[in-house]
Amino acid sequence: MSTAHIVLTLLGAALAAFSAGSVFLRAQWVVQPLTEYGVPRSWWPWLGAAKAAGAAGLLAGLFVPVVGVLAGVGLVLYFTGAVVTVVRARSYAHIPFPLVYAAPVAASLVVL
Repeated sequence: MSTAHIVLTLLGAALAAFSAGSVFLRAQWVVQPLTEYGVPRSWWPWLGAAKAAGAAGLLAGLFVPVVGVLAGVGLVLYFTGAVVTVVRARSYAHIPFPLVYAAPVAASLVVL
């Protein structure tokens, strides 16, 4: 396991955990766009839980690599879905935000 993989995994886990916490705490800069995109409020806790589980899985993957790979793939798919949601809402200026969260996770899978 390389230093780059460890750093990227920790960064990806931190960003996913931060994103999950922002949903759980209903940060205005998160919930306002979710509302504008048409994401039902009933989904928000599940979306936060998915990101939190992904973050935990990435960290566990440092010790059990297959768990990290599965968590990484799950998070990349999650943030790909977020990009699709943003595009469908025609909020093109917001496309970079989910990509910022997905980038270190995808990079950690590449350098594995």
